[in-house]
Amino acid sequence: MPRGTHACGYGFFRQKRIRFRRAGHTIAPCPLPQPRHNDRETGLDTSRNTPPLCDHRVLVANRGEIAMRIIRACRKLGVSFTAIHTAEDAASDHVRLAREEGDAQGLFRVSSYHDANELMAVADEAGCTAVHPGYGFFAEDFRFARRVTKRDRKMIFIGPSWKIIRELGDKINTKRLARSLGVPTVPGSDRPIYDEMEAERIAKSVFEFQEQQGVKRPLVLVKASAGGGGMGIEEVYDPDQFRSVYRRIRSYALRQFKDEGVLIEQRITDFNHLEVQVVSDRTGTAPVHFGTRNCSIQSTGRQKRVEVAPGFAPAEMQYTFDADKVLRDIVDYSLTMARKVGYDNVGTWEWIVTRQGDPFLMEVNTRIQVENGVSARIAKVKGQGGIDLLAEQIRIGLGEPLGYTQDDISFEGLGIEYRIIAEDPDNSFTPWAGRIERFQWQDQPWLTMLTHVPQAEPYEIPTEFDPNLALAIIWGKDLAEARARGLEFLRSFRLEGHNGAGEELKSNVQFLAAQTERILRF
Repeated sequence: MPRGTHACGYGFFRQKRIRFRRAGHTIAPCPLPQPRHNDRETGLDTSRNTPPLCDHRVLVANRGEIAMRIIRACRKLGVSFTAIHTAEDAASDHVRLAREEGDAQGLFRVSSYHDANELMAVADEAGCTAVHPGYGFFAEDFRFARRVTKRDRKMIFIGPSWKIIRELGDKINTKRLARSLGVPTVPGSDRPIYDEMEAERIAKSVFEFQEQQGVKRPLVLVKASAGGGGMGIEEVYDPDQFRSVYRRIRSYALRQFKDEGVLIEQRITDFNHLEVQVVSDRTGTAPVHFGTRNCSIQSTGRQKRVEVAPGFAPAEMQYTFDADKVLRDIVDYSLTMARKVGYDNVGTWEWIVTRQGDPFLMEVNTRIQVENGVSARIAKVKGQGGIDLLAEQIRIGLGEPLGYTQDDISFEGLGIEYRIIAEDPDNSFTPWAGRIERFQWQDQPWLTMLTHVPQAEPYEIPTEFDPNLALAIIWGKDLAEARARGLEFLRSFRLEGHNGAGEELKSNVQFLAAQTERILRF
């Protein structure tokens, strides 16, 4: 039998498991567990006496800083955890943290983060009751979520139920749902297009529409219907080139997503990219929002580099539209959709807002996002700050009620999140690989640093993963103060290293500093 396909993997993982003693930590005594009756859709215990949080063990099915955040959230809640790492990730700080904060079942080595069979085997050997996918990897894979909840030894998937992931993960379904509720969407096809002739007819109509609207350089956006995260998307400016691009995207979609369906949309070029952070418990009846974010500062590959909460600052900046109304509208639209589908965990509604102030729903991300921390930084619940959306996700994912309403949530100040990455912005943001020799910053009460990069010793950036190094979250009482503090941090931050050829480390730190003045501007 191939490795990792057996039910429990005891032999294989007993060899690879990293054992250690609990490092002097104590957890409050946990009541004896009650008999469980698992719901087949969520894996959640639906018995009258739901086990307390400390009766659970969460498999942290991810790496790096998100793994560290999940571990810390588990510790905060009194929940046991089991982390994983590959050989390439042995020097990551999430491995160190798991050793320090975990127990004898707290850390396993795996051959790949992408091998679901291996992850299930680890979960079985460690006795995990739930799986947290983080972001990326299996976070939006409804098949994985379904497997977690429907296997013989059922577990809880900490995220939305698999049916919701499937429904909202399909851009076409999302678009149809939105239109049925009166939620504005980007003009174009409302279903996957598999026929080349039909695709050409739709593309021609979109080009003609833009020309009628006075668009000087019309273009069409061609993208894989099952894609996400900016993958499988191309722009077409010349109608004569459409056919070749359509064929290329269709082939890519089939190869990457096992579905060659293609969407054809009007490309809106002058816009801001906004998000709405939604949170709901397993009832799915009373979702709340934790505000908006502006994610318009991106790389050339449409990957976010700076996120700001809230999404606009109408009290400090002039806009050509009613910014307050736009923020209210996208929040209302997002919550309307969440209530309609019974959304039951954390999620993000992503929006395009034109210079005229017209919002269009782009997609729904059925997972925790990288930038959740900047939303949490400006939020308070019942007057208390220090919100941890990862902890909230775990808590409600394990069956606890939300415990508050929208009226209990307030916001204060403005947050900026910088994604610090080893890359060359002057060369199309090409990833840099090498050794980090200095990684230092000055602690500040207004600064939160989230990183898996060790500070006490050199760190070789694994070439197997994206070279994301840290998230720096800055808080200020207003936009001006947040900007000033952001620049103060970036100028004092020390990031140095060399690659195998002796060339100095390249990063996006200077790019982030140069873009800070653009924050919340069109």
